[in-house]
Order: sequence, then C-alpha cells, then structure tokens
Amino acid sequence: MKINNNGYDVNSIIELAWCDKTSFDSIKLQTNLSEKEVIKIMRSNLKKTSFQVWRERVYGRKAKHAKI
Repeated sequence: MKINNNGYDVNSIIELAWCDKTSFDSIKLQTNLSEKEVIKIMRSNLKKTSFQVWRERVYGRKAKHAKI
C-alpha cells in the first residue's frame, strides 16, 4: 500500500479519479487534494497509455466538476 503526503492510500485516490460519478470537487473534499495534485498522482502511478486514456475520459467532462 502506497501512501501519499496527505496520508491517503494512492490506490484509493486512483479509484476515485477513475470513477465517472466522482467529481474532482468531491475528491478535494475527501482527500484535500486539488485537481492538479490528482492528475500528478495519476501520471506518476499509471502506465503512460492508461494515463492518456484516463485524461481523454475526464477532459472537459462535466461530471468531473461540480455543477455551477
């Protein structure tokens, strides 16, 4: 189990980020990690192609951001 600086399991953060129904705002509330920090964790812990697939899924996706 790999723990990040905030004391959260990296696998849990990756799982939250992959979930289509979990917004970056929700991840921020649960882990106190910003969108940029989540992206950094994803980039450093996923294979290059897996990261690219994930970024394509979340880029511009409204569900990944809280509704205004």
